[in-house]
Amino acid sequence: MGGWSVFVSCCVWAILLLALFGDSLASAPEFDPYNVLGVTRHASQAEIKKVYKSLAREWHPDKNKSPGAEDMFIKITKSYEILSNEERRANYDQFGQMDENQNFAQAQQGFRHYHDSFYFDESFFHFPRTSRDFTDSKHLFHYSQYISEVLPDSFKRPYLIKITSEWCFTCIHIEPVWKDTVQELEPLGVGIGVVDIGYERQLANHLGAHRTPSILGLINGKVTFFHYAVVREHLRQFVESLLPQKLVEKVTDNSYLEFLNSWHEENKPRVLMFDVASNIPLLYKLTAFAYKDYVRFGYVDMGLTETSKVVQRFNINTYAPTMLLFKENTDKPADVIQARGMKKQIIDEFVSNNRFLLVPRLVNQKLFDELCPVKQIHRRRKFCVLLVTGEGEQFVSVNEAFFDFASSNTKEVLRFAYVYQRQQQPLCDTLLKKEDTTPPQVRDIHVILLERRNATGRVFYRTVTGGWNGSDDDKHRLLEQLELLQRDSSYLTHDAMLPELNNEFASMFLIQWINTAYDYLAQFYFDLLYSNWREMMPVLSLIFSALFILDVCVSLVSCFSRPPKKSFVEVTELTDITYMSNLVRLKPGHINVVLILTDASKQVLLRKFAKEVFSFSGSQTLHYSFLNVDKHSQWMDSLMESAPDARPSDCLDKEEEEEDSTSNKSDYTGHVLALNGHKKYFCLFRPVFTGEEAECSRWSDEDASKASRSRSSSRQKATTLEIHHKLDRLGLWMERLMEGTLPRHYVPAWPGLDTITPQK
Repeated sequence: MGGWSVFVSCCVWAILLLALFGDSLASAPEFDPYNVLGVTRHASQAEIKKVYKSLAREWHPDKNKSPGAEDMFIKITKSYEILSNEERRANYDQFGQMDENQNFAQAQQGFRHYHDSFYFDESFFHFPRTSRDFTDSKHLFHYSQYISEVLPDSFKRPYLIKITSEWCFTCIHIEPVWKDTVQELEPLGVGIGVVDIGYERQLANHLGAHRTPSILGLINGKVTFFHYAVVREHLRQFVESLLPQKLVEKVTDNSYLEFLNSWHEENKPRVLMFDVASNIPLLYKLTAFAYKDYVRFGYVDMGLTETSKVVQRFNINTYAPTMLLFKENTDKPADVIQARGMKKQIIDEFVSNNRFLLVPRLVNQKLFDELCPVKQIHRRRKFCVLLVTGEGEQFVSVNEAFFDFASSNTKEVLRFAYVYQRQQQPLCDTLLKKEDTTPPQVRDIHVILLERRNATGRVFYRTVTGGWNGSDDDKHRLLEQLELLQRDSSYLTHDAMLPELNNEFASMFLIQWINTAYDYLAQFYFDLLYSNWREMMPVLSLIFSALFILDVCVSLVSCFSRPPKKSFVEVTELTDITYMSNLVRLKPGHINVVLILTDASKQVLLRKFAKEVFSFSGSQTLHYSFLNVDKHSQWMDSLMESAPDARPSDCLDKEEEEEDSTSNKSDYTGHVLALNGHKKYFCLFRPVFTGEEAECSRWSDEDASKASRSRSSSRQKATTLEIHHKLDRLGLWMERLMEGTLPRHYVPAWPGLDTITPQK
């Protein structure tokens, strides 16, 4: 009976298990990669790749929102992984095996129900990492390590980072591709990282990764997400797309001379890489990115007919990749390597040992720190031989003589460099100020021996006596003093605190910023199609910050580009010489404000005139002049006759009554005219009444119609008012002139100013 009860219990448990999992087991079809991709067993690799790309675009979960899209996309990816690898395809065709993932379909179907129904917080369980792959374990990132090491290193090489967790079942299916990619890219110099979102939630949030699995790239401190199917070729292309454009210049027979001769402008050695690949190998691009601050790289495709001359010119062996490094001498390479299998370690050592010119120009503080390092205990001294010279053809011969001297003295203890005095004036002034000779002129050339003592800028130095003109005597004298220096460092008798060097390439920052902005905009467009808004927030924040900074810069430039306001008013005399330029040929929209005066009132009225119009002197369309009626008495009469509406009606009546009197002549002293030479009109200011002229002369145009005083008062004398009070209301009149509300008096033509009234 005991055996029978055990048998019955087993049957009951079997029935329950079939009831629970029968649907899943029955619904799990046999996984056939050929059926998934819809190709025959005799399909070529090109056909399989073409079908895969089409299906991947159709079933990508970010584009296809149907419930089964994610499962179908995983099947498509796994099918391509099997059929694109000849070994795996052969195993499947013969045994129906898929390596360690042959139960992929069943496992995926079995776990899908529970994965969709529950949410697991990985950080809650903290299971031991006994099952983690060794490849992932050695690449694990921590937040502090990422901030202190990985982020700065991303300016020298790109990083490929995988976001995963121990409860991510989908992550299991990309592991084979990830392993193959790591094995391919890591030896080339690509940084590899793995972030476990369950244990490094802070780092995952910092990267903007909120789901697993995710793959992202890091370069120059910028994070970019990978959105394509997880295939090794796609990951390789993704890493290559992270690198800046035009990192390596393609060189042909027509451009190699220009490429080599441009070392002087960029102050960098040149590397020519020869290979038969039509596309620049990724290893070369990664090397160029790592040394972009030191060396300029060019690539020659030896398979092209357009490169036959340069290959023949340098006698290149076409059966093996070759690298030539050029410095100041562009006819002969300074160093050469050639190997059938170029390794990263060999290339790094080759470029690192030749990253400086023989005599580089000091263009920034970073270069100075590397060329002339600070003296350290228990290390051999480093002395810097510095040529203070200038730009231009007159300095070419003496500079070349210094280069020849430096190339023949290759001692490790000596570092040769030169500096343009005009570009690094603070440095040169500090080094040359303690000499007993006369202060150096711009064309004076000096050689300075120096040793840096600390990082704050303190140096011990000495200027080579006799200057430098490149003669044999100068070379012999410099050689003797260098030998004395190497025997006794106390030969350096002066000390100084050097200022920080100017960055001569700072003007190139705008171009670099524009290129960087273009890369960010391209990435923003891509993220707009594929990413969620949480991932796009860093990009949006950067774009709006850049636009704000650009707007502030434009505002500052526009403010500083305005000419400074003068502390005085420039008033010119209107004569027969300046008449044409200051009135007749005045630019459209420009107005000449003319003060009418006499010899007796000139000094007083000019001071008052300048004071009244000073607040308007910042306008670029106003010009100021004065007309002496003692010299040109007929001009004002002719102008007023041409514009009868410029006189008040009561003055016209008075002139009709006294037209026979020749003794009563108009006094225009203190009048101000605003002359528009282009449109041929003027506005008139009549001075304040001082008791010295008729009533018709005391009002401005705008007040003439309001005059109602009796004519008898015009003959009264006022001795309490001085002549400079004539212009008391000029400031208000100028405000109305700027507003454009003054009456305008048009003339058919401007009166001539050809003769000078003879003095009585």
